[in-house]
Amino acid sequence: MLDLKKEIAKMLANAIEYEEKELEEYIEIPKDTKMGDYAFPCFRLAKELKKSPIMIANDIKEKIKVDENIIEKIEVVNGYLNIYVNKETLVKEVLKQTYEQKEKYGSSEEGKGKNVIVEYSSPNIAKPFHIGHLRSTVIGNALYHLYQFLGYNVVGINHLGDWGTQFGKMIEGYKRWGKEYTIDENPIDELTKIYVRINNLCKEDETVLEECRLNFKKLEDGDPYCREVWQKFRDLSLKEFQRIYDMLGVKFDSMNGEAFYSDKMPEIIDILDNKGKTQRSQGAKIIDLEDKGMPPLILEKSNESTTYATRDLAAILYRSRTYDFDKCLYIVAYEQNLHFKQVFEVAKMLGIDEKYTKGLIHVPFGMIRSKNGKMSTREGTIIKLEEILLEAIERAKQIIEEKNPELEEKEEVAKKVGIGAVIFNDLYNNRIKDEIFDWDTMLNFQGETGPYLQYIYVRTNSILEKINYKPEIENIDINQLTNENSIGILKLVYTFHDIIKQAVQKNEPSILSRYLIELAQKYSSFYNDNKILIEEEKVQNARLYLTYIVGQTLKTGAGLLGIEMPNKM
Repeated sequence: MLDLKKEIAKMLANAIEYEEKELEEYIEIPKDTKMGDYAFPCFRLAKELKKSPIMIANDIKEKIKVDENIIEKIEVVNGYLNIYVNKETLVKEVLKQTYEQKEKYGSSEEGKGKNVIVEYSSPNIAKPFHIGHLRSTVIGNALYHLYQFLGYNVVGINHLGDWGTQFGKMIEGYKRWGKEYTIDENPIDELTKIYVRINNLCKEDETVLEECRLNFKKLEDGDPYCREVWQKFRDLSLKEFQRIYDMLGVKFDSMNGEAFYSDKMPEIIDILDNKGKTQRSQGAKIIDLEDKGMPPLILEKSNESTTYATRDLAAILYRSRTYDFDKCLYIVAYEQNLHFKQVFEVAKMLGIDEKYTKGLIHVPFGMIRSKNGKMSTREGTIIKLEEILLEAIERAKQIIEEKNPELEEKEEVAKKVGIGAVIFNDLYNNRIKDEIFDWDTMLNFQGETGPYLQYIYVRTNSILEKINYKPEIENIDINQLTNENSIGILKLVYTFHDIIKQAVQKNEPSILSRYLIELAQKYSSFYNDNKILIEEEKVQNARLYLTYIVGQTLKTGAGLLGIEMPNKM
């Protein structure tokens, strides 16, 4: 594909003898199209060239050898070079690439040979899959697809919370009262009741808490009874979780949770012991990180049971050996910032290749809040994710009943709309911001929402289905697509690959979400101003192909976010 940004950088580099790659990074896309298709700010060069940005911009304009097939004109405005690309070249390029690549348009092989691990979702077994797990699950799923789309070899890992002291408590509760609960019929709710009950008893009786700690030590040491009960909790939990993953369309390549590393932790402790990095503090084995401005990392508690930091370190060592990763992303809430800083710092002490420690990336995200405050009902109440998803489907179904009661496959469409609305709401704003959960906004077919995106896609689909459209580019008159409305859409379609790259570079799915809304809005304006199915064949052919590529881009982009598009609504 003709890379206009790269071509412009090449021309600039020839004019001022700078590194082409560096100049390419400086090139911007102005928000106001009147300021050009691309803009080159000269402010960064001012210090080095010892000239004002305006003088630099004028000098470049004088020296640059313009390829008229690529650039239509260049204007100097306040230290910027505003660059206008050749419209015909742009139209031809978009038509050619979208036609040849179809649903692969926007993808590339730039990640070929590079391995990326995405660790996401990671709920605790024997506990409800609650709304707090939504963000990690959908952000991680989107990043998994985005990296794959750019040719990376991606491994999705669900690092289950299936180890730790809480299982000592669960085992103790099950030993005492297991027969009182219908665990096989309703596992998560019943196990939660046991956990709450044993937790309360631990607060009242210190000897019970000691029994629980001893249970976890036995579990770590391979005690048959403790292992059997733990395995039962794990199997029942995974069956429940899978139902929610199926609803969200989320899959994993590995379900190796914390327990998988139980036999791999002694090596971590041995390495750190042998390197003289460990010390004792109040009976616990720690790594002192005071010189890094952080509290100590606890490797072993005073009773010699391990911590989840130890398990994270064992996971890093195992993954470096198994996956030879270039990046290992941890999609975990920002409350865990300190934990990952500590773990990543100690990982440098393990003696593994610097490539791996440099590739460790915590991808934090904000909380979920309702429009009235924090997302919870009353103290101690958990909002289950499955209930939220089922309610979203039900609300979508009610809206469809009102708007289009004759629609076929209402159940299936309601599922795509309801779940799509929940996912898009999560991925629309910058991930570090708290997500606002508001049913009225989320399911609005007119706002910047998932249902709006699906509605515009359905509109494109409906037009094309009316005439059983088959995309062709041989008969398209380029001149019919160089008007302001059409070119605005084509410019956006052209930048699709660049948007995917930005989303991957910043691990930020909202870059793609916002782009898709902008494309949908632009097409909506175009549709309102221009009739598509008309008698004038030249105009109709051009507008139909434009409609086709908008629909294709919306569907591909939504799919990367984990959202399915209905064909009708």
